[in-house]
Amino acid sequence: MPDDTARARRRTGAGIALALTLVLGAVLAGERQEDDDTACAPRTVASWAPDDGLTSAFARYGDDGTRSDDWTGGDGTHSVRLPDGRLLWLFSDTFLGQVHRPPNPVGEAYAWRDVTAPLVRNSAVLAREGRPEATLAAPLFPDPVPGTWRWPVAARVEARSPGATERVLRVLLWVRRNAPYPWIYGEPLATEVATLSLPALRLESVATVLDQRHVGDLSRRLLFGTPLAEEEGWTYVFGGDDGRPASRPASHAYVARVPEGALADPAAWEFWNGSGWQTRARPAPVLGDGRRTGVGSAFTVTRDGGTYVLFTMAAGARGLTTVTAYWACAPTGPWHGPAGAFTPALPGPGTAAYNPQAHPELSRDGRLVLSYDVNRLETSSAAVMLGRNVSRYRPRFVTVRLGPPG
Repeated sequence: MPDDTARARRRTGAGIALALTLVLGAVLAGERQEDDDTACAPRTVASWAPDDGLTSAFARYGDDGTRSDDWTGGDGTHSVRLPDGRLLWLFSDTFLGQVHRPPNPVGEAYAWRDVTAPLVRNSAVLAREGRPEATLAAPLFPDPVPGTWRWPVAARVEARSPGATERVLRVLLWVRRNAPYPWIYGEPLATEVATLSLPALRLESVATVLDQRHVGDLSRRLLFGTPLAEEEGWTYVFGGDDGRPASRPASHAYVARVPEGALADPAAWEFWNGSGWQTRARPAPVLGDGRRTGVGSAFTVTRDGGTYVLFTMAAGARGLTTVTAYWACAPTGPWHGPAGAFTPALPGPGTAAYNPQAHPELSRDGRLVLSYDVNRLETSSAAVMLGRNVSRYRPRFVTVRLGPPG
């Protein structure tokens, strides 16, 4: 069992260094579109506002002490609509246990949990229209071996195999293991795809689709995640490298595509190499210069008409507080930005925001729902401080409207 410091550092890493998934739609048969495509127009954040309803829904659910094996806080917030209308929320490092009413043991007016509360590497919460109702048995995805864990980073309902009528749930997973400094968030090992039955959500299998153990330079290892819709039979998946794991990197973004129904087949994955799609080529980055531009600790992509809009934490020190955006006419780029920066609310001093994620299943009336995670900046005391105030480790939500830059 790792000590509190190591656990806290890896928990913080569930989003601060590793969330780097993003959601994407599809383009015409994978062909690169240019900026003069009339269906594509520049887009960025025109306005934003807190979504107190969704934020409060998770706070109420986490504070409910009816069960001792329920979700009480987590990060790595992702969602997928199931065929029966339910919404499945997936989380990375998660606290279970029970939450106690204030005051906490040091007399502060915060709801709190014991420092002995169980911490699992992943969890899943079922909800209807954003209101959490039940936590599945956790962890949903067991650790491969001791010292190694799985973080869910995306999910998609698709055909069991290309052309099949039966639908299953595919969940993309990152595999990591304990590693010495500066890899305080764990050494990146592989991208996996889990298959779950519907509607029972029974875990059937886990397949490795991209093994990175052979890459000696850990900063060049790639992890992929978060598909969305497909067009003309392709699902697009983005990923990134870890950059400099102990700092605030501007990492590089990469893109792959997979035929619909084949996410769990490693032979079906194709990667953009800078000029075309290949199955075994080293992917070429589609965004990022390692300094001013690129993806931060996490990112997400959504469609607005013919335009792809990417949200990420800003490069550099602003990446602790500020969300920014890029736009493109194709997943392979060129990507324009950053622009449209905004700074959402944080739960007090000494905390950071990370892992902005789009939730199109809850978006309507021209408003896009985004979540972001929060955590303590000081990892050595995170386990204690997160227990003293449970609100410091729960997702928050905003709604944004997109419009032309400037």
